[in-house]
Amino acid sequence: MADSLLGRVIWYELMTTDVKAAEDFYTQVVGWTVAPFKGSQQTYDLWMRTADAAIGGVMKIPDGMTFPPHWGMYIGVPKLEDAVAGIERRGGKYLSPVIEVPEVGRMCTMADPQGAAFSILQPAMAGTPSDGEPQLGDTSWHELYTTDAEAAMKFYTELFGWRPTESMDMGPMGKYHMFARGAAFGGGMMNKPKEMAHVPPGWGFYFRVPDVHAAAERVKKNGGQILNGPMEVPGGDWAVNCMDPQGAAFSLHHKK
Repeated sequence: MADSLLGRVIWYELMTTDVKAAEDFYTQVVGWTVAPFKGSQQTYDLWMRTADAAIGGVMKIPDGMTFPPHWGMYIGVPKLEDAVAGIERRGGKYLSPVIEVPEVGRMCTMADPQGAAFSILQPAMAGTPSDGEPQLGDTSWHELYTTDAEAAMKFYTELFGWRPTESMDMGPMGKYHMFARGAAFGGGMMNKPKEMAHVPPGWGFYFRVPDVHAAAERVKKNGGQILNGPMEVPGGDWAVNCMDPQGAAFSLHHKK
């Protein structure tokens, strides 16, 4: 359980200002359906890739919180306290207290040394999460824009056992450092370009769709924005960077 769980992203969460509007948007764009989660004291809905496979959830930003709409990820750990200690020892810090959700697990939100937020989750129940190739509706790529990509790579690989794979020279934008964990998880890290100097370090997520070009049209039709692309990426896949109507950034990807 420990080896199969550590470092695996097991949940994706959208925090937004308008849950119903966000649900209408993503069901049209990505093709998910929505189901209520009955174990929460507040309104919390599930993103369903299929009728029996949830990939994440959506909730309203709590009153009094000032952060903007955004997507986040929960990384699996076998013991929360050990993971927190490892994060703090490597220069990370707490962003939220520990929360316990019955039948789900114990979790908290942390920040890496450069300031990018992520959450860790110790599941309540034992089991082996799926490690298959990302399917339609799954998250197929994880991308970190940061201030020190090499230091960030060292932090995450030491902490979660992710494996550096290769680096790609992006010219004036510097190097793009890629990593993997099994068949189901991959991503890249790079330093923020000067145009993003005002944007804090953060993670972005690519959701797999059948056709990026058609999905980009659905983004525009349903009130979202195209930030970059669609564009062909090395290897022949296609991707597009977007923003939903409430202001949360996300990306879409299709296999060649």
